[in-house]
Amino acid sequence: MHRVFVGALAVAAAVYGQQGTPAAGEWRVNGGDAGSTRYSPLDQITRSNVKNLQVVWRWKAQNMGPSPQAAWEVTPLMIGGKLYFTAGTGRTVVAADAATGETLWIYRGDDTEERGAVRANNRGVTYWTDGRGDERILFVTPGYQLVALNAKTGLPIASFGSSSHVDLWQGLDRPVVEKGTIGATSPPIVIRDVAVVGAALRVGVALPKKDNVPGYIRGYDVRTGKLLWTFHTVPQAGEFGNETWGKDATGRESWKFTGNTGAWGPLTADEELGYVYIPVEAPSGDTYGGQRPGANLFSDSVVCLDAKTGKRVWHYQLIHHEMWDFDIPAAPILLDLNVNGRKIKALAQVNKTAFTFVFDRTSGQPVFPVEERSVPKGNVPGEWYSPTQPFPTKPAPFDRQGVTEADLADYTPEIKAEALKAASQYVLGPIFTPPIIKDAGGKLGTLQLPGAGGGANWMGGSVDPETGILYVPSVTSPYISSLQPGGTRSEMPYIAAGGLGGPNVMGVPLIKGPYGRITAINLNTGDHMWMIPNGKPPESLLNNPALKGANIDASNWGGAQRSPILVTKTLLFEGSNSLRVIDKATGQLIQEMDLGANLTGGTMTYLVNGRQFLVAVVAGVQGNGGELVALALPQPRAAGRGGRGGNASPPPEN
Repeated sequence: MHRVFVGALAVAAAVYGQQGTPAAGEWRVNGGDAGSTRYSPLDQITRSNVKNLQVVWRWKAQNMGPSPQAAWEVTPLMIGGKLYFTAGTGRTVVAADAATGETLWIYRGDDTEERGAVRANNRGVTYWTDGRGDERILFVTPGYQLVALNAKTGLPIASFGSSSHVDLWQGLDRPVVEKGTIGATSPPIVIRDVAVVGAALRVGVALPKKDNVPGYIRGYDVRTGKLLWTFHTVPQAGEFGNETWGKDATGRESWKFTGNTGAWGPLTADEELGYVYIPVEAPSGDTYGGQRPGANLFSDSVVCLDAKTGKRVWHYQLIHHEMWDFDIPAAPILLDLNVNGRKIKALAQVNKTAFTFVFDRTSGQPVFPVEERSVPKGNVPGEWYSPTQPFPTKPAPFDRQGVTEADLADYTPEIKAEALKAASQYVLGPIFTPPIIKDAGGKLGTLQLPGAGGGANWMGGSVDPETGILYVPSVTSPYISSLQPGGTRSEMPYIAAGGLGGPNVMGVPLIKGPYGRITAINLNTGDHMWMIPNGKPPESLLNNPALKGANIDASNWGGAQRSPILVTKTLLFEGSNSLRVIDKATGQLIQEMDLGANLTGGTMTYLVNGRQFLVAVVAGVQGNGGELVALALPQPRAAGRGGRGGNASPPPEN
């Protein structure tokens, strides 16, 4: 593996407290804080002056790696005047000056040639300090190794693991027989000096197998890299939940071979309680589970673990026996609520299903009742169907669920007629209508909504802890849920045959808009506050001649673009085609700023030298890599000449 230290410019850094108690004005954790609120109390940028924001600097990822990373999903951290982030499909860790964008050091951790990479996405790094001068950056390489770097210099910490590396292939109970099978797309989280690491696994068409490596959750000593504990997301013999994994057609116990069930989304922790919260994904395979009959704990579950021991404190399964690829992609969000006069330490979990589950994070008890309701049963040979699924009674879904004829495009009589004709080729039904075998009964598949991309996805939601209002970006895009024989491609009798997006009629999506939205939900009451369309539809749709003369307002359609929402003391920021500034109380659009391309990562904010910055992650265009774009209010000329944060004019681009 190539580990090349390019250079470092040391900048004096103050000593700060433990993760979970961030210094004011910083952004120390991927989700803003250990509770993944994506909230900042900074209020220098307000409704009245946001129109004056200017681009202060741009950091280009163009030369990070052999191919530019366009859809850059990173959220930078800011500690002590430095930004820390990954670039180049996660191969490189960068430290940059938070005021000027100047590159301070670069560490290259490319192990893809020897170990492969499960996915190109990487969402960032983790910071830790002992408060006495030991400051570290942890990140997971594309080849699934945990690395510790000196945060001041970027140099590897040799005493961590084996030469600064911990091999995460080790300790999974089953050998990794093919490189690029398992990795991590989201950073670890550190709680009480334990680095907790999740897993992302190869899925879908790329791996049409009933067996795979399991995505166990593991805790490592943040100082030494020593493995402290392992939580089996597929319970082993004698462990709680093992009985929920039945036998396949040959009589083999499915817990022995089923994999995935990792946590590829960001993790969340409560430093005071000492708990870490794990959003566990689906088991293999995503859309057929006949080889693993039963509810399949702990797949599709929120699991609360003691961070010191890895022992399960509580869990709640959101989907029994996955077959829709409705896994949990987003970080659980922690906040304190007041529900009917009762104070609750709460956890809110949004999901691909467009449900929001709200729990007491100390016990796992639902804050609002959750009902087990009957759901449709399918007829795919060998499949096992759960008779019920959990439905939260509050809040209401934040996006459309299931498909009826009333959901079809009806912008003109001609479009409606074509939509009805096209829809007749599919099975329509409520949420949790199962997949069918393609062409069975003359149908191409089940028209599933939300689609396999969600509803919510890794962007999750953001919350204002002062009001208890949750903001969720979502997309209305169906999935054709169908199966085909495994044949020579798989030992499973059936594998996925569908696709994302659903059909079009006359150049218009079969399902009518809005196609993207933001929903504000008061978690103290479970009530929706407002919903607005988000993003913009493609020009090809806006200019479609089939819509000529139709009495529609395309500005209410929204689009399929979304990025994580940033909530501040004063405003809400969301990035789709542009950076959108929204009144968080009403949903009114205040300002829209074109930064050159779609926003793909997490917008964050911080304070340096008394000046509030916003950093947005912008996609690359025309073969170029993505960019970090920093914005701030104009600085008075008398504020200083030179020095960090004192430039009256923007510095050169990096």
